[in-house]
Amino acid sequence: MNTSQREREKIFAKVRRLVGEKHFNPSSHGGDWDELAAQRAQEILRDPEQFEKHMHSLLAELHASHTGFFHVSNRSIPAPLAISATLKSCSVAGELNWVFQDVHEGGVAHAAGIRPGDLLVAVDDKRLVPPNVPVFRMGGSSTASVQRPSGVANRMRIDVPKPKSSRHPVNVPRAVARLSLPSQVGYLKITMFPGVIGIDFAKEIEAAMADLSMCDRFVIDLRGNTGGGIGGLRVMSYLTPDKLPIGYSLTRRRAQSGYRREELRRFERIPSTKAALPWLIVKYGLGDKSICLCTEGLGPQKFHGKVVLLVNEHSASAAEMLAAFAAENNLAKIVGSKTAGRLLSGSAFRVGHGYILVLPTAAYLTWGGRSLEGTGITPDVEIDATYESLKAKEDVQLQKATEVVMQM
Repeated sequence: MNTSQREREKIFAKVRRLVGEKHFNPSSHGGDWDELAAQRAQEILRDPEQFEKHMHSLLAELHASHTGFFHVSNRSIPAPLAISATLKSCSVAGELNWVFQDVHEGGVAHAAGIRPGDLLVAVDDKRLVPPNVPVFRMGGSSTASVQRPSGVANRMRIDVPKPKSSRHPVNVPRAVARLSLPSQVGYLKITMFPGVIGIDFAKEIEAAMADLSMCDRFVIDLRGNTGGGIGGLRVMSYLTPDKLPIGYSLTRRRAQSGYRREELRRFERIPSTKAALPWLIVKYGLGDKSICLCTEGLGPQKFHGKVVLLVNEHSASAAEMLAAFAAENNLAKIVGSKTAGRLLSGSAFRVGHGYILVLPTAAYLTWGGRSLEGTGITPDVEIDATYESLKAKEDVQLQKATEVVMQM
């Protein structure tokens, strides 16, 4: 997107001001923002073709998740959000390659025929090797060169639909899948938490739990879960019979003015119908957005104390909130690999000429006061998915999770 010098100056000035006023990350170890912006201003403003790239580079100095800068007409975003698939950097025949790891049903990659263990060789005939991250244009088509574990090479057309929201671009896969494993072990695969409040998602969870009512143990698979809205509250509520505090969001304003977590407004139930949404907007949408989250008190379940949460390095945001709650209250064992450490609340701001700035404007802390941003959650039982296991179609992490839950 070409802009004039004057237009770029206005955009840059607005971004600089918004970061100074809105950005909030209590775990931040970045440098002084005003100094960084002043040092990079000339480089950023002089070249219209590199403007977006240089803005990305500057914002990366904030060292915070949920940060971005893009033009609405040129949306190329990472694979987890665009095609509902994650990739892992693996050494294959002595060279680094991208290997598909989580490929969610109902997503773009799965529909194209891509499966875990496939190598991503190139996108639109451009060779891609780590650390260069594959991106896909929203609302466009790409050709992916993929090598199967058998060695067969395929060229696949990947059609990426336009997202419903230009400010929060993400294509939603099948959010909940369930099945009954041997020995009355229930299995829930949760790929994300769609919807801000998660009313429809909560109903999906209720239906899944009803279908698996005979199960007295559960594996809840959060691998590749990119997060989303507050629907994870329903899953957390199934882990305990009681109404327990989960954690709280904290805005910059509230952190600076002082607070007591016990006095924050409480969100403790997902409504059953969307007719309640106007009331929720009035109650929680006005004023400061610092909110305490509490479980719903769904009562005793026969699987309580016999639950494993399965996570990996792509489990992020609201998925980490769920895992942290379970770990902090000893409600489940965590199995897999360390989570992403991306747990801030982002907001999108229009900054002129079609550009959008995304910033973290609120932090999340567990009830015990722990911030997960930049640190993530280390599982109780660590086991990584290797290229060899992905290539052989062996889900070693699920195997271990099943083994652990059977010992509980």
